[in-house]
Amino acid sequence: MSNQSILQDFHKQLTDSIPANVFVKISLGNYQGNDKELKNVYVRRIKIKKAEMLSFTYRNKTRDIVKNFSIEDGLTRISHFISNDFRICTFFSTEKEVIVEHDKKGAITVRERLLKTQAPVVLTHDKEKKRLIQPAGKNYLQELNITDATGTVYKNAQDKYKQINQYVALLDPLIRSLPAGKFKKVVDMGSGKGYLTFALYDYLVNVLKTEASVTGVEYRQDLVDLCNKIASKSNFRGLDFVQGTIEDYVSEEINLLIALHACDTATDDAIYKGIKGNAELIVVAPCCHKQIRKQIEKGKAVNELDFLTKYGIFLERQAEMVTDGIRALILEYFGYKTKVFEFISDAHTPKNVLVVGVKTKEQAVDKAEILEKIKRTKSYFGIEYHHLETLVKF
Repeated sequence: MSNQSILQDFHKQLTDSIPANVFVKISLGNYQGNDKELKNVYVRRIKIKKAEMLSFTYRNKTRDIVKNFSIEDGLTRISHFISNDFRICTFFSTEKEVIVEHDKKGAITVRERLLKTQAPVVLTHDKEKKRLIQPAGKNYLQELNITDATGTVYKNAQDKYKQINQYVALLDPLIRSLPAGKFKKVVDMGSGKGYLTFALYDYLVNVLKTEASVTGVEYRQDLVDLCNKIASKSNFRGLDFVQGTIEDYVSEEINLLIALHACDTATDDAIYKGIKGNAELIVVAPCCHKQIRKQIEKGKAVNELDFLTKYGIFLERQAEMVTDGIRALILEYFGYKTKVFEFISDAHTPKNVLVVGVKTKEQAVDKAEILEKIKRTKSYFGIEYHHLETLVKF
């Protein structure tokens, strides 16, 4: 039997497996193509908006890329891959495993093996995610117009619900890394309508079973009144909202401080409150970096990067990195182990950098060296001062 006949028969087997509902997955290996990064391709059936498709995961050396195709286009791509680029293809149906392989001489062989147990057909687009904040039975989610009375998330609130869970999921390992019982006082600076504040309280009290007290600080009185009303309706006794600015908020002790998208120097005000309150964990998602950007523009420093800062978009990005970099150094100065990382943003959250400070009792840092780094950085970029350093007053 010729190679072409074998491939035609295999293509027909794949094509027939779809309406018969026996197609499970395909694995393509021993890549011989021209893409130096590509290693394997994995294919599975999925259903998106009631339409069946084939999802291709391109396994590269450093990252995976997922692309979805119609059934017809997907089958054509599989046949092309087997004929040209991959030397081995393993097809899994519900009942058997079929291996198509090129030998060293170029001949194609086919081997089949019956499975001892029937494999299931799974058509979900992604593995079902276990949300830390479940929608059922959550009065606050209903009051915030995220779910209806049955706990079903509204279609137009799906992004906000995912955003809430994403932030809680980001905080989860950070909170769990610290000794139990540390989070007695939590402050959310610039809490807005309280989406995250409510979810964080729910998570700390009902998931982690702590006795945390959570306060949302918000300048707009109408939002403060609304959130306090919802907290009362939800019987969240340890949650309250207060009116005021981040700068004016006073608390002798803070265990966890959060500030998401506090604009420009308000992020510095929040970090300062965390440092002053000796917080075990400080988490901020900075928004706007006007204070440093204006100084870089005014300073017009001459250095190896000045060719970049003459372009508005590059200047903005440079200002973001310098501002948050100095924030991280100042946190280190005060005994925090710092992390700056990116998270996946959504339509409501274009800013996607988190600056995290975890209080540590490890060996003392070289404060003089940190101050020198800050001094050199300001000089290099023509910066007179960083707002946070004026607050902490080295």
